[in-house]
Amino acid sequence: MAILQKHGKNSSPDLVCLKEKNPDKTGVAGSHQKKWSEPNTYWPRPLARVWTVVLLLGTCLLYCARVAMPICAVSMAEKFNWTKRDQGMVLGSFFWGYCFTQVLGGYVSDRVGGEKVLLLSAAAWGAMTAFTPVLAHFCSQPIFSMTLARFLMGLLQGVHYPSLASLCSQKVVESERGFLMSTVGSGSYLGTLVIGGAGSLMLDLYGWESVFYVSGMLSVLWAYCMWKYLLNGEGPIITLESLGSGGPQSKLSRRHWLRLFKQPAVCAVIITHLCTASTFFTLLSWLPTYFKDTFPDAKGWVFNVIPWFVAIPSSLFSGCLSDHLISKGYDTAAVRKLMQFFSMGVSSVFTLLLCGTTTFPMAVAFVSVTMGLTTFSHSGVSVNVQDLAPSCAGALFGVMNTCGAFSGVLMVYFSGYLIEATGSWASVFALITVVNLVGLVTFLAFAEARRVDIDSSKGRYHNIHI
Repeated sequence: MAILQKHGKNSSPDLVCLKEKNPDKTGVAGSHQKKWSEPNTYWPRPLARVWTVVLLLGTCLLYCARVAMPICAVSMAEKFNWTKRDQGMVLGSFFWGYCFTQVLGGYVSDRVGGEKVLLLSAAAWGAMTAFTPVLAHFCSQPIFSMTLARFLMGLLQGVHYPSLASLCSQKVVESERGFLMSTVGSGSYLGTLVIGGAGSLMLDLYGWESVFYVSGMLSVLWAYCMWKYLLNGEGPIITLESLGSGGPQSKLSRRHWLRLFKQPAVCAVIITHLCTASTFFTLLSWLPTYFKDTFPDAKGWVFNVIPWFVAIPSSLFSGCLSDHLISKGYDTAAVRKLMQFFSMGVSSVFTLLLCGTTTFPMAVAFVSVTMGLTTFSHSGVSVNVQDLAPSCAGALFGVMNTCGAFSGVLMVYFSGYLIEATGSWASVFALITVVNLVGLVTFLAFAEARRVDIDSSKGRYHNIHI
C-alpha cells in the first residue's frame, strides 16, 4: 500500500506544481503563464458548507423517491394483481433508464454547470414521483405505465451523481472535495433510512399513494428552494449555444478523449469504480436474503437499519480524514489510495468473516463494519476523478457510473446463480472479496492525482482546446 508522505524535496514536482493552483496554497506559479479559470470560480468556505448541506438533503430526497417503489411494491402488487415477474419488471426498469443518462448528464454539467442540471432533473423526477399514483390509477394497464414511469425515473436520476462530480470539481478546492463528496454520499444512506421508517408508517396509515405524494412534493420543494435562495431565482436555461461554448471548462475533442482513456490512471479509476459498485450492489441486494436464510428468527429491522446507521458517520469521518491529511501536506494520490484500501481491502476481511459466522449479533457486526468501510470510497476513487480531469469530471464520472451500474446488475444475477449452484453463501462472499481485491490492486498500482486532461506538450498550465 502506498505510504503517506508529506510534500518536500522527495515529493513529486508535478504534484507540487499542481497544488499551487489551490488558493489556500501559495498561488499560481509564473505570472506570465495563462492562468486557469477554475480557482477563480471556487466557492468560499461558508458558501461551500451551505451547498454541502443542500446537496446532502437533495441526495437524501433522491433516495426517498427512488426507494418509494420498492417499499410500495407489495401493496401495489395486491392492488393491481401483479405477479412476481411483473414486480421484477417494474423494479428493474429503473436501472435500465439509470444507465443511459450518466454520460450525458456529466457532459452537460461540464458545459453549463452541475447546479443547473441538478435543479432541472430534481424538479422533473420529483414531479414524476408525485404523479406516479395518478398514472397507476388512470391507466388501463398499470403494469406498463409503472414500468415506463420507473424507466423515466432512472433516466432523470441518472444525471445526479455525474452532476455532483462536475459541480464539485468546478466549485470546491482540492483539500475540501473529500468532505463534500463523502457528506453528500451519506445522503443515500440517510434517504434509505428515512423512507424505510417514515415510508413504512405512511404506507400503513394512509396507503401506498401517500409515500409517492410526500416524497415527490418534498423533492420539488427542495428544487424550488435551491432555485430561489442559492441560484437567486435565475432561470436554469440550457441552450444549444451554451452546450457548444463549453463555459469555463476546456473542451475535449474525440481525439483527446481517446488520449484520455489511454491514461493508466483514468483506466484505473474506471475499473476500481466498476468493482466498488458491483460489490456494493451485490451486498445491498442479497444481504437481507442472507439474514433470512441464515437466521430465520431474526428481526428484520435490526439488519436492515443498523448497517446504515453505521455507514452515515463512517462516510463523514472518511471525508474529514482525507481532507485533513491533504491540508497537512500529505500526497493527494497516497491519501486517495489509503481511503480505497480501507474501502476495498479492510472491508473484504470482514466480508470473509461472514463465511464462518455462527451468531446473529456477530453477523450484524461484520456487515455493519463492512458497509461502514465501503463508504471510504467516497473519499477515494469517487473524488479521484476530479483530481485527474476537472474539465470533464462529470462526463468521466458518468462513464464510470454506467460501467458500475451494468456490472452491478450482472454480478447480482451471477451471485444468485452461485447460491443456487453451491447452496452456500461463502461462494458469494468469496466472489465479492476477489472483485474487491482486483479493483484495489489496480487502484494502488496505477492511480495518480495529477491532472491528465491538460496537454503537457503545450506547456504545463495550458488547457486542451479543439
